Order: sequence, then C-alpha cells, then structure tokens
Amino acid sequence: MTTRPETLTALADSPVGLASFMLDHDAASLDLIRAAFAGRPGGLTRDDILDNVSLYWLTNTGVSSARLYAQNALSFFAAKGVRVPAAVSQFPDEILLAPRSWAERAYPNLIHYRKVERGGHFAAWEQPQLFAREMRDAFRSLR
Repeated sequence: MTTRPETLTALADSPVGLASFMLDHDAASLDLIRAAFAGRPGGLTRDDILDNVSLYWLTNTGVSSARLYAQNALSFFAAKGVRVPAAVSQFPDEILLAPRSWAERAYPNLIHYRKVERGGHFAAWEQPQLFAREMRDAFRSLR
C-alpha cells in the first residue's frame, strides 16, 4: 500500500481494479500468482486467486481491509507487549520476518515460535494445511 498507492484507487470501482491491487501486493505473492496462471503449481491455483478476489468484490471489503494500515497511529511493527497467549509462525516469504527476540518482546506470553518451510504474507491462503497445523500446534497447550 505504500509502494504502489495508485492501485488503491480502484478497490471499489471495478473487479479488475480490485484484482490489480490484490495481485500486485508483494513480489513473493505476485510470483505465486504468476506461476498459478502459467500452469505451474506453487501453493495457489487460478481458482484460489479468483475466489479470493471475488470474495472481496462481492462483500465490498477491499477498502475496509486496508483501513487498518491508515488508522494505526502506532508504529506498525513496534513491539506492543501483548499479554495474552500468543504464537508466531515465521513464513519465509513474509514481507517482514519476525525474529524470535522481537516476538518475545512483543508477546511476553509467547507460547509458540517456529520458522516454517514455506509460505508468505498470505500463508493461510497459500498454504492452508501448513497454516492449520501451525495453529493446532501453537494453541494445543491451551485446550
């Protein structure tokens, strides 16, 4: 949202404008999307991509999903001292990697930290089975 603000203008104007923003989010995600449309498996299919764009378009949530970034007055990546049990899974293609030292400052009650083998900024979308495994492992002790 900070590197290509001109793509934000079409979030609610057309499905093609919304797709252009979503497809141009970050380099790693764009590579996954490009591979899917070129017929190379990589975690996403064409249907996955079109389903995701359709979900945002049909619910008209493109703009509201970006509001978090505009309304956050605090430093987005500053450690905030969240005291509830928390977990961090570090996906290798994430835009910003969270070292364990930062995670421990941000989440004093850190109950799980793991570097996983694949996935990026949209890990739940790109690697749903891996993401679900991480969620189960992370919060198993709280059952």
